[in-house]
Amino acid sequence: MAVPKTAMVLSGGGSLGAVQVGMLQALSRANVAVDMVIGASVGALNGAFFADDPTPAGVDRLVELWRGLRRRDVFPLTLLAGIKALLFGQDHLIEPSRLRAIVQRSLRIERIEQAPLPLHVVATDVLGGEAVLLSRGSVETALLASTAIPVVFPHVALDGRYLVDGGVANNTPIASAVALGAERILVLPTGVSCALREPPRNMAALALHVMGLQNMRQLDRDVERYAADARIAIVPPLCPLGVSVFDFSQTAALIERAAAQTRDWLDAGGLASNGPLHVPLVHHHHRAAAAHGACHAHA
Repeated sequence: MAVPKTAMVLSGGGSLGAVQVGMLQALSRANVAVDMVIGASVGALNGAFFADDPTPAGVDRLVELWRGLRRRDVFPLTLLAGIKALLFGQDHLIEPSRLRAIVQRSLRIERIEQAPLPLHVVATDVLGGEAVLLSRGSVETALLASTAIPVVFPHVALDGRYLVDGGVANNTPIASAVALGAERILVLPTGVSCALREPPRNMAALALHVMGLQNMRQLDRDVERYAADARIAIVPPLCPLGVSVFDFSQTAALIERAAAQTRDWLDAGGLASNGPLHVPLVHHHHRAAAAHGACHAHA
């Protein structure tokens, strides 16, 4: 029997990308094989690192990178930056120089097509609103485009298009995986901050949080839409989760929790289950989450 063509799809989610790193750690140690990697936003970053070195040792290096990250390393937002953006009429608050430096010093590949595992990066056309699949060219440019959160980072001009964060058009690019011929799709979501007691106060954090809520519901819809085209397995995200998508102070704990939970999921036959093809993620109002101590996934 032929082995189905398998795609790993990684969603966006700011600092919650640490959850994906824990998932990758467990999956790589279990020798879970995939044929291609597709990512949007922070999922594109994690996906590129995994495609560059899809070994346990490679993932361990990604773990160490994340453990050392602080918000200023990714989002160096300051009052001065905000004032400068207003005075000069900029359409963004900060330059992605620090993010660019992380990519340049950490990735071994310079072009997308050089990745040992086929890599595809999703961005959004800021004029037309459609998802743009980047499968060739500069990996640095593609990743800066896919992570260009509107207002926070500048758009990226590429081949006559103006590109922003891939999560705007398709945060979990299942449709791209199907279009690329995937018969089996392994989804690594970042999840959503379901246990927050109040909205994030930081402007950018609030925008990312709201985008995350919308994107997780889009994931539910896409799984239902494409279930007939491919077998879709969702690695369970962490829940309850009270960490803001802008908070990099708890990445080590998120990685450890996600790795342990993913190991348990694999041991329970999560990949080979004969049960439902997918588990829709239902996100409760914060009062319900507080009453039950957690939001939960159910079929």
